[in-house]
Amino acid sequence: MLDLPKRRAKTLALLALAAAFIFAGVNHFLNPDFFVAIMPPYLPLHLELVLLSGVFEILGGVAVLVPGVRSLAGWGLILLLLAVFPANLHMALNPELFPDVSSSALYLRLPLQIVFIAWAYWATRPEDVADAQR
Repeated sequence: MLDLPKRRAKTLALLALAAAFIFAGVNHFLNPDFFVAIMPPYLPLHLELVLLSGVFEILGGVAVLVPGVRSLAGWGLILLLLAVFPANLHMALNPELFPDVSSSALYLRLPLQIVFIAWAYWATRPEDVADAQR
């Protein structure tokens, strides 16, 4: 069992993870044009993929709050982060298509994906697994 400060930190990380993904998912429906614009041209069905990723972000954000499916939801969010990485890479490699965003910000988004993956992994990892490895 985690000690109280670590448990609180993990709970806060989990709640923030859920809120971030739910917010991002809802934003796919409120502002789909932005997300369609960052889709790499080689992918088909841009709007459909944007809406589908929004659904999975919302579902993942809600599911990480359910203890029985938390770990599976965490892995789902990790897979989702990997799936959307091409859009972030497309933005970084084509900064002229995104004049409102600095090119340095476009490149900073790439390593942030690793941070989000680590966050999803840590926040949704079962406590007994973490304790068993000590």
